[in-house]
Amino acid sequence: MDTMSGSVPAPTHTASEFLAYETDCRNALKPLLTGLIDAAEAAGWNRRTVASTLMFLAAQHVSTSAENSRAG
Repeated sequence: MDTMSGSVPAPTHTASEFLAYETDCRNALKPLLTGLIDAAEAAGWNRRTVASTLMFLAAQHVSTSAENSRAG
């Protein structure tokens, strides 16, 4: 199952409309995330472990991005 083949819709609000923009992002990514978690569970992973790992990877990505922007 290719969980990443779905497209991500564009936001309907501007970034300056923070709460609505963030809601747009959540609504856009939720089905993709659900598909990824479902696929990992089907492969034998525990849903809680998958969710925890995704949170870790997201935080790591943000930290790495911040470090790269300070270095550049």
